[in-house]
Amino acid sequence: GGKLKMEQLANINWALIAPLLIVQAILAIVALIDIARIHATNGPKWVWVLVVLVINTIGPIVYFIFGRKTS
Repeated sequence: GGKLKMEQLANINWALIAPLLIVQAILAIVALIDIARIHATNGPKWVWVLVVLVINTIGPIVYFIFGRKTS
């Protein structure tokens, strides 16, 4: 049980995963700031906040492609 999970966590190659997590976090933060500042989005803002937070990495990209209202 628990010991196996800890060994699996210890065996993760953090050198590969850490940069991905950082990029993912930056994307999410930038998207959330943009949602907060922008006047209107395609659809309710709260839906885009959920998309950005729940759908990691792809969520912020989807927001920037489809969520922003072009003036």
